[in-house]
Amino acid sequence: MSAKTQFHADANVTTADEDRRAFVRRALGGYKVTRAKTESAYASWEHARDVASAIKYEGLNHLDAMLEQFEQQFTARGGKVFWASNSQQARDYILGLARDRGVKSIVKSKAMTSEEIHLNDALEADGYAVIESDLGEFIQQLKHEAPYHFVFPCMHLKRDEISALFEKELGSAKTDSPEELTMIARRFMRRHYLEADMGISGANFIIAETGMISITENEGNARLTCAHPRIHVALVGIEKVLPRLADLALFLPMLGTAGTGQNMTCYNSMYAGPRQPGEEDGPEEFHVVFLDNHRTRLLADPEQRDALHCIRCGACLNVCPIFKNIGGHAYGTTYQGPIGSVITPHFRGLQDWKHLSGASSLCGACTEACPVKIDIHHHLLHNRRNAMKEKPALLEKLLWKAFSWFMNQPRLYAFATRFTPWAMELHPLVKASALDPVQSWTKTRDFPEAPPKTFRQLWAERKEAAK
Repeated sequence: MSAKTQFHADANVTTADEDRRAFVRRALGGYKVTRAKTESAYASWEHARDVASAIKYEGLNHLDAMLEQFEQQFTARGGKVFWASNSQQARDYILGLARDRGVKSIVKSKAMTSEEIHLNDALEADGYAVIESDLGEFIQQLKHEAPYHFVFPCMHLKRDEISALFEKELGSAKTDSPEELTMIARRFMRRHYLEADMGISGANFIIAETGMISITENEGNARLTCAHPRIHVALVGIEKVLPRLADLALFLPMLGTAGTGQNMTCYNSMYAGPRQPGEEDGPEEFHVVFLDNHRTRLLADPEQRDALHCIRCGACLNVCPIFKNIGGHAYGTTYQGPIGSVITPHFRGLQDWKHLSGASSLCGACTEACPVKIDIHHHLLHNRRNAMKEKPALLEKLLWKAFSWFMNQPRLYAFATRFTPWAMELHPLVKASALDPVQSWTKTRDFPEAPPKTFRQLWAERKEAAK
């Protein structure tokens, strides 16, 4: 099944599940209010967005120098950097490292880059036990499902579903208490932190000036993942670079504000290399894997390269009416929602994934919500245009030409509009309503009635009355 066919099939299943859709909408219902309260603490949120966008622009337009500066600073303290052009190179390096160092078990904090390259599958196929330490990611791992949302991985699940999952997989007692569910997961994970030979993380930001990575989290699991195992591997997209350490003074609170409406995410840590002489904790080895995986292809597009400014806050997903109705899994890709619909065609092939750019109402809510001012909804239009230019669809091209010709024939247009009331009775959507009321488009919305008179008729009557 093609990605497009699978997308339509999964989207139809999700939209038919009204209870699940309502649950997701409720979960995101208070987001705008909470975020607005936090935004009000800024002297000017719009100015903060302008500054953040300019900083990301600076980093990406000097990406080669910034990454080399990071490598120089990081390796000076004993760290190692590997440059991975694609998914296979990144997987091979991490697998080779695990084999060479005699690794038996691995613990991971949230890293969407690892989902992007299917790292867990590769490690498990090679015989390694891999445990996701982020609670939401851990739940999704037990369910053998991808994350539903790249900030809130299991936001679509209810307490009783999580309880039943823990009861089945971990042998715990049934409970609907969030605190008890969290403690069940914590007791299970504590042992794995202590036993793991390798900890794998992502990074929210790369600081070129100091050769450090910055990780922000709400659970403290990333700190344990990075500090306890003897080997730490950070898998990071090259676009995460910030020029200076001082830039975090803006980006750390901005990430919390845009992502969850917090003033600041609970845990914000910076890692600069392996354990130094005299230090009591930290890994013996620290490897940073820089992942390209077609990011430079997007960087080469001056019209759309600002999509790489994304800080993965998830704000565009939180406000997107399409995401709220079709759900995260329907997208069939690592990065869901509006920003995922922009970058996935660049990362995975425009023709195979162009349908995501069509799955948008173009309401512009994503662009308004983006803290770094990515022009998301216009980029969706750019993808549609580029896909058509690259591989024109003959039927669609003919239809648009016919439409263009028709709209430039005033008399023909005026004549045709007189038949609108009769034409609407034959419209497929109305017909579907009569034949299949359960699945019809009109089940949840009113189909507008045709006006008794056209605009031209009303205008003519007005002119006549004015004489």
